[in-house]
Amino acid sequence: MDLFKIFSKEPPSKDLAKERLKLILIHDRANVSPQFLEMVKGDIIKIISDYAEIDEKGLEIKLTRSGKQGEDVPALVANIPIKKMKEIGR
Repeated sequence: MDLFKIFSKEPPSKDLAKERLKLILIHDRANVSPQFLEMVKGDIIKIISDYAEIDEKGLEIKLTRSGKQGEDVPALVANIPIKKMKEIGR
């Protein structure tokens, strides 16, 4: 028994592979390239940086599926860690 695997916080490689495959399928079905997501990420960083200091390394942007049953549509989900709000317009 490998104790490091039991107490590790990292997901098993099979779960990681499954998540990556889901993302690939979503990108393919939504007809969106990884380059497109990088462009969107750059634009989001540029705009939000006007109002807040953000942690760019922690920024996550994913394309997922959402909606009610039978209405499965692509959704852009962004997780943007904010370090500090800027004093603009206060």
